[in-house]
Amino acid sequence: MASEDTKNIQEMKTDLNLLLECLKYQMDNPFSQKEALVTIFSICQQNSNAGVYFREIGGLMFVKNLAKSSKHSMVKEAALYTLGAVAEQNVYCQQTLCTSELFEDLTWFLSNDDSNTNLKRMSVYVILVLVSNNRTGQTLVRETGCITVLTQLFRTVLSKYELNLLDENAFQSYQLWSSVCSTLCVCVNNPQNDENQMLCCSLFPHANDWLINCVKPEIIRPVCSFIGLTLANNTYVQKYFISVGGLDVLSQVLVQLESDSHKTLSSAKLAVVVTKTVDACIADNPTFGVILSKYHIVSKLLTLLLHESLDSGEKFSIILTLGHCTEDCEENQYDLFKNNGLPLMIQALTESQSEELNKAATFVLHNCKKITEKLSLSLGEYSFDENEEQLKDINMKEKNLEEYWKKAKEILHRIEQLERERNEEKLQREKDKHNVSSMNINIQNTLKHLHADSIGRGPTAEDKDKSKSRKLQSYQSHGVLSTACTNDHQMKTVLKSANPVTACYRESGQNKNLCKANSSYNQNLQEGTTFEKKNSVSQSSDRVFKHPVPVVKNRKQQLPVTGCIAVGKSLNSRNFSKLLHSCPYQCDRHKVIVEAEDRYKSELRKSLICNKKILLTPRRRRQLSHESTASGEIKKRRIRKNFTEEEINYLFNGVKKMGNHWNLILWSFPFQQGRKAVDLAHKYHKLTKRPEYAAP
Repeated sequence: MASEDTKNIQEMKTDLNLLLECLKYQMDNPFSQKEALVTIFSICQQNSNAGVYFREIGGLMFVKNLAKSSKHSMVKEAALYTLGAVAEQNVYCQQTLCTSELFEDLTWFLSNDDSNTNLKRMSVYVILVLVSNNRTGQTLVRETGCITVLTQLFRTVLSKYELNLLDENAFQSYQLWSSVCSTLCVCVNNPQNDENQMLCCSLFPHANDWLINCVKPEIIRPVCSFIGLTLANNTYVQKYFISVGGLDVLSQVLVQLESDSHKTLSSAKLAVVVTKTVDACIADNPTFGVILSKYHIVSKLLTLLLHESLDSGEKFSIILTLGHCTEDCEENQYDLFKNNGLPLMIQALTESQSEELNKAATFVLHNCKKITEKLSLSLGEYSFDENEEQLKDINMKEKNLEEYWKKAKEILHRIEQLERERNEEKLQREKDKHNVSSMNINIQNTLKHLHADSIGRGPTAEDKDKSKSRKLQSYQSHGVLSTACTNDHQMKTVLKSANPVTACYRESGQNKNLCKANSSYNQNLQEGTTFEKKNSVSQSSDRVFKHPVPVVKNRKQQLPVTGCIAVGKSLNSRNFSKLLHSCPYQCDRHKVIVEAEDRYKSELRKSLICNKKILLTPRRRRQLSHESTASGEIKKRRIRKNFTEEEINYLFNGVKKMGNHWNLILWSFPFQQGRKAVDLAHKYHKLTKRPEYAAP
């Protein structure tokens, strides 16, 4: 494997050396030089290390000088194309070629009348590569005057608005013009360059003429890209574009494309491109949305949003433009309401799974909410002393608008209510899951202990005594609660003195879980309400204890238990046990639960003393049991995976492009699963120590 890689590298170096010698000794044979340059280009495309080696042996500078000194046009074109391809593939080659001398040579090629169209195209391509993602290149293209020549080509290359791409000469001119547009876009953006934006804004009038006179995809796409990137994040350039009528022109083109979108799919796609340009123009200046209201752009965008062929990214651009249009313009907001924009925004908010699209729809609804508040304040400022005629005019103008505001409030209230209900449902589900799981565990433990007790032992004398004492307590408390109470206050006082939980249950009003004895209390309570109005609270409370109702001994009555009637309380695994222990009256089911819990706690204390381990929760107990079972096992190592030839190539390519940023290299290339940044670093250091991978 290593021997094959070494052999390939040596063959590549030999080929490049021979081709460079061919270029030097075939100066009188342009065809041989062109073929040698094309071969160099293909080798550099196949092997990323070839460009670096070609630069080290001086081949890059020789090709640069050849492009300047050669008398043959085909050699110049091939040399420039080779330079651009190598610089595009390797950042070090780009930095080597990014000099003012080369920019001056390229400017001379572009401004020279003897240069043919292909030579100019190759020159523009080299400028594009040198300026892309390179602030130094953006500065040099301005200081050497190259950007001025590019703007001149933008104006003069295409002289006719009637574009016929079937003609070969016209097609070559269009390709040159499109390359110039792309190069200007790179000069002003990525990274953003304010000075270059100021220079390129002089082309706005010419771009407007093209948009008006030639509504074709071949023209609209590059022009809109140029306008959008030149306007981006620059308020001065945005104001200048609006002052020359650029926003009006874009609005007219958008209206025309939207009307044609029902017929052709390409018109809908172009309308989205124009929409993005409009959004770039008004994003930092929402007040300019007033200009769009003259052309009813909001209604056009809502119609375009319903087009079935648009994807989520294109719909996001449309909704974001609607948000900027309605941010500070009441006319556009009224237009949004009138054309049923709110239902569309709510539909997009509920049906879409894209987070960006949901944020854009929420932005539009937030703008509507703000203007609703402004309208309510403005309506409150009018006094009743004004003339009736003025009030009638105001009411007639804003009558329809108020109806839409009301609808907007209702819809927003509905959205907020749905969100609250959804959050409450989620919280309730989590609580129910937690309570059910805890109850299941307690019930299972209780059943196990009951089964073990029933098999191992019978009922003891102590248990019988306890049951008898509980029965006596229940009969005594029943005798107190069955007295003839005359009002609600008396009943509550008695219940609180006997059992605070039953009093709480009385206050909550949920009487469905009480037994038959509680129903008789309610009847006595209703019969005595008339008598309460005549007597004081103290007298009625005295009669509660002086005149009790006789208790029927033969009928079995059972007092409500805390665990059964505490419906209004939020029960969980922490307070449920406290409620059961604090209540002196317990049913058979909860009595078993309390006994099982006490038995479990006693066993837990014994295990703590024996094992000297803290077992606080079932989760901790499971964790410790897992640790005890796994303590004797040996931790498995990762499976060793040797680096393949492709991974080694990825590693060296990543180091050349990104340096020693191992995480970035790991994310940028498709390494095998399980690779880590440390693995890449170790492997690279081991490989560099070998002689075959050492730099020549």
